[in-house]
Amino acid sequence: MNTYKPDWLRVKAPQQERIGNVSDLLKDLNLKTVCQEASCPNIGECFAGGTATFLIMGPGCTRACPYCDIDFDKSVRGLDPSEPERLGEAVKRLGLNHVVITSVNRDDLEDGGASQFVSCIKAVRSSSSNTTIELLVPDFCGNWDALRTVMEASPNVLNHNIETVPRLYKKARPQGIYKRSLELLLRVKKESNNVYSKSGLMVGLGETDNEVMQVLSDLKENNVDIVTIGQYLSPGPKHLKVDRFVSPDQFEKYRKESEDQFGFLQVVSSPLTRSSYHAGEVRRLMEKYPR
Repeated sequence: MNTYKPDWLRVKAPQQERIGNVSDLLKDLNLKTVCQEASCPNIGECFAGGTATFLIMGPGCTRACPYCDIDFDKSVRGLDPSEPERLGEAVKRLGLNHVVITSVNRDDLEDGGASQFVSCIKAVRSSSSNTTIELLVPDFCGNWDALRTVMEASPNVLNHNIETVPRLYKKARPQGIYKRSLELLLRVKKESNNVYSKSGLMVGLGETDNEVMQVLSDLKENNVDIVTIGQYLSPGPKHLKVDRFVSPDQFEKYRKESEDQFGFLQVVSSPLTRSSYHAGEVRRLMEKYPR
């Protein structure tokens, strides 16, 4: 187990003025971002660039994944009907060309929050019609009617993170099911060939490089277009520890081998890569490979 953080994981000091502007807007509209709630290491760069990944239906999550810094909350609570409108206003004020919307797991809801995702899509399209929309969704506990509801709202990109290798699911994602996540990704394309499907995984939890390549092979077999690979960083002493720090050269090897072997449209692989990091590149990808 490695606790020393190497130089390549050190992040430049953020531009406080721009971060403050985005933070003030989020506070004004009473919105959350996964950048803040999950202690993302790229918050400085993304906020400084005027981008954010919005976190809806939170802040508490009904799952307690030991790698994640979002608070656990299994209490039953209603959805905020004003949240979609406030999110749409934030997208408009920030002038976003591409927006990422994710959520906590809401296993307490019959549809897992699918209806709230749909309302957010409608609100963004009403306030900023040219903005492309990327959703990062939970597994909906295998409720494929809920997934269909989301897909019928026609997001441009549908992301569901596979997170880790199947051997480590009980350790890192105890309420998740590897095959269920793969099935969700496959069903995305069955529902619509026009959407870009996306998934991401963390490394450094105890997996082997061969296991990483097998996951990438599984993602390709389930028609995933875009993959992100990043280093797991422990949020605190109560979370899973880092097993290894993967070198930048190895991340580049993941990228090159997965592109050569599997032919994904895009593989973003680096120590600081996160699922929605540089999400604006997805819009450029959509322009290159229109559907």
